Amino acid sequence: MSDLRKVIIDGTEVEVDGAMTLIQACEEAGVEIPRFCYHERLSIAGNCRMCLVEVVGGPPKPAASCAMQVKDLRPGPDGAPPVVKTNSPMVKKAREGVMEFLLINHPLDCPICDQGGECDLQDQAMAYGVDFSRFREPKRASEDLDLGPLVETHMTRCISCTRCVRFTTEVAGIHQMGQTGRGEDSEITSYLGETLNSNMQGNIIDLCPVGALVSKPYAFTARPWELTKTESIDVMDALGSNIRVDTKGREVMRFLPRNHDGVNEEWISDKTRFVWDGLRKQRLDTPYIRENGKLRKASWPEALTAAAAAMKGKKLAGLVGDLVPVEAAFALKQLIEGQGGRIECRTDGAQLPIGNRSAYVGTAAIEDIDTAETIMLIGTNPRVEAPVLNARLRKAWSRGANVGLIGPKVDLTFEYDHVGTSPDVMTDLLARVDSAVADKPSLIIVGMGALARKDGDAVLATAMALAQRTKSKFMILHTAAGRVGAMDVGAVTDGGLTAALDGADVVYNLAADEGDVPAGAFVIYQGSHGDRGAHRADIILPGAAYTEENGVFVNTEGRPQLALRASFPPGEAKENWAILRALSAELDATLPFDSMAQLRQAVVAAHPHLGQIDEVAENDWQPIKVKKPGKADFVNIITDFYLTNPITRASSLMAELSANAKARSQTALAAE
Repeated sequence: MSDLRKVIIDGTEVEVDGAMTLIQACEEAGVEIPRFCYHERLSIAGNCRMCLVEVVGGPPKPAASCAMQVKDLRPGPDGAPPVVKTNSPMVKKAREGVMEFLLINHPLDCPICDQGGECDLQDQAMAYGVDFSRFREPKRASEDLDLGPLVETHMTRCISCTRCVRFTTEVAGIHQMGQTGRGEDSEITSYLGETLNSNMQGNIIDLCPVGALVSKPYAFTARPWELTKTESIDVMDALGSNIRVDTKGREVMRFLPRNHDGVNEEWISDKTRFVWDGLRKQRLDTPYIRENGKLRKASWPEALTAAAAAMKGKKLAGLVGDLVPVEAAFALKQLIEGQGGRIECRTDGAQLPIGNRSAYVGTAAIEDIDTAETIMLIGTNPRVEAPVLNARLRKAWSRGANVGLIGPKVDLTFEYDHVGTSPDVMTDLLARVDSAVADKPSLIIVGMGALARKDGDAVLATAMALAQRTKSKFMILHTAAGRVGAMDVGAVTDGGLTAALDGADVVYNLAADEGDVPAGAFVIYQGSHGDRGAHRADIILPGAAYTEENGVFVNTEGRPQLALRASFPPGEAKENWAILRALSAELDATLPFDSMAQLRQAVVAAHPHLGQIDEVAENDWQPIKVKKPGKADFVNIITDFYLTNPITRASSLMAELSANAKARSQTALAAE
């Protein structure tokens, strides 16, 4: 039960939960309180003192609004609601004093500081500070830290708000940052000068309210007012993190997270944030045709005519890659099946049943992790497959949830019960489930490591039976951003990849770079990067990357989200749906749409739930007949977090991070 209390803030009476802090109550009343150390997703530190307010009738000094709860306020005379003032002379004087104090040692770096233009300290110094300083002493300086290739440090600018320390400890689950010393000698540092070992460390750049922690790859390349900002969706994993793409001219300069409580809160992984240099390299920017074993450049009409000639009257197979938006998968399905061919999106061999959405998406939303008391992970390592989801699991664990893992033992940044490594454990659990679990809100998460194997269908059936017996919500944790959308539009063949490719003369490969195409087939590759798929191709049609075209991506919980175009494809490259539409005209089987709007209308007409952007559809529970799975141990499907798709493999920064991670995982010798 919530304990509602009335409080008068700047003359406005509001009724809020007594457990709320004053800073939250002021936000409810529409009053902005300046702050540096307070952050709603981190624990309360109460050490910057910028959020001081006056509590009428309280002690004759200002109170820190981030650290005082509404229920701690004394009522006024005759039981009147307590009164809080946020703009009285006392508060104004206190804020000016705090700001003057913060700026004693802060260097005048604004002209060369990367945070300039989006800096909390600049904004609040303008709004609440004074235009002079009474301090004439020399400024203190601090040595910069080496936190690795992602975060650049300028520790002289640090105001000791400790946001980075709290984030790395509480959310990322690493214990390498802290504060040492006292008074003027206190400074934020890393333990024994270590670099950060986390795949979410980039978030401390966003959290830092000054320019002490800035992005190393982005340093000195652009100012915030030069950038065009586009809201989009991330495709580096299947979580569907909400991002903002900042472009300068045609170049993508950086990715930032957008807040979405239901998906990624306000965090993104390092792969999501820093992969933008991979969008510039290894790009396919002109069509190619292979002649005498060598690829030569060709014009669009020539390449499309050659592709159509190769496809006519042949047995076709279409492959849908991991980063393909719903519209392109739908267009390819229409094109290939119109020519009597077969299409497949489960290129990793995942045993996902056709048409049963409760079995290839599940019944749980990502937000259900927050309320679950018991969580079972099967054949997955979420720290590598979806780091932001792993941070959410850590949050549930820190609130008291019990987490179990069936699969290889890995470091998840929190404690869990390692139940076993093989499917036998699931069969045993199914035989002896106790009712204590069924009474609690619980969740079962099945990863691709459990499903991308020969007995994946039996593992899935057993996991679903376990979910039904324990009354648990059920979730499939995908690793491919385009997979759920492609499954939704039916880009699948009975019998999976083997059946689709069986006897195919021509394979139309739409950006599928993770699997192998059988020898002997004629391959038409359409994609954005010169990766494995393009090496094997006889005709290459250059397509757009995910920042260069509008498209819908359906995330791992089945939520359709809209990715908007932030820049244009390089050179001669075209949007993916437009290439398929042009090719269909060459085949004399013109697809029935001439624009993205018409294509999207066709998709929504065929699959109405894909029109409900940002809504998680409820899936009817359809259990699968239980078969006994094999005895082989589960193996996690991603071995290298930083190199999982063509864009990451083109990025030199991802290659460096991958090499660092490998070096870190090798056991150090005694002499080291």
